[in-house]
Amino acid sequence: MEWQILEGVPEEDVQRVLDMARRRTFRKGEIVFHEGDPGDTLHLVRSGRFAVKVSTQYADEAILAVLRAGDIFGELALLSPGAPRSATVVALEAGETMSVHQLDFGRLRREQPGVGDVLISVLSAQVRRLSRHLLEALYTPADTRVRRRVLELVDIYTGDDPSLPVTIPLTQDDLADLAGTSRATVNRVLREDEARGIVELGRGRTLVIDREGLTKWAGL
Repeated sequence: MEWQILEGVPEEDVQRVLDMARRRTFRKGEIVFHEGDPGDTLHLVRSGRFAVKVSTQYADEAILAVLRAGDIFGELALLSPGAPRSATVVALEAGETMSVHQLDFGRLRREQPGVGDVLISVLSAQVRRLSRHLLEALYTPADTRVRRRVLELVDIYTGDDPSLPVTIPLTQDDLADLAGTSRATVNRVLREDEARGIVELGRGRTLVIDREGLTKWAGL
C-alpha cells in the first residue's frame, strides 16, 4: 500500500513510520474517533472509505470530506498532542487503517530527524487541499462546486474498471455538505445532469454514467 500524500519522502523514513504503526479494522458505521476527543494518533487508510464530519450550529453533523485508501487523517495529533479532535471520523464501509501513536512518532522523530519530513508532507498536502476548496467556495459558482465534488467522489468510488458507471452511495444532503451549498441546489444540478444523460438518480445514491460529460460541465 502506498500513500500518494507521502510521495517524495525517503522510502526508509516512510517505512520506519509503518514499522511502528498498528493495524486497526473498522465495521461499517463504526466511529474511529469523535470530535472533541483528545488527539493522540495519526491514521493511514489502507482500505475502505471514511467520512470526516463536524458538528454544526443546528446540532447535526456535516460531511467535510470522504477519504479512501491512500489518504491520511488525524495528523494534527502529531503536531499538538492531546488537543481535541476537530472532527468526527466514521467508517462508511468496512475498512482498515495503520495507526501511529504520537508518543511513538515523537520518539522516532528524535532518533531519526528525517522522519519529520513525513509530517511536513502530510500537512503541506492538507493545506493545499483546504486552500483549493476555500478559493472555490469564494469564487466558484455553487453549480460548479457540486459537479466538482461529484467528480472527486467518482475517483473515490471507481472500481477496478474505470470505464463502468460509478455509484456514489451518498445522499444529496451529504453532497450539499461537501459542496458548501443547499440540498435544493444539489437536486437542481443533478436533475439537469440527469436530463443530459450524465447521471442517474436513485434513493440515497447517484450513478455517474458519463464522466467526460460531468468533467465538461464542471469546467475542468
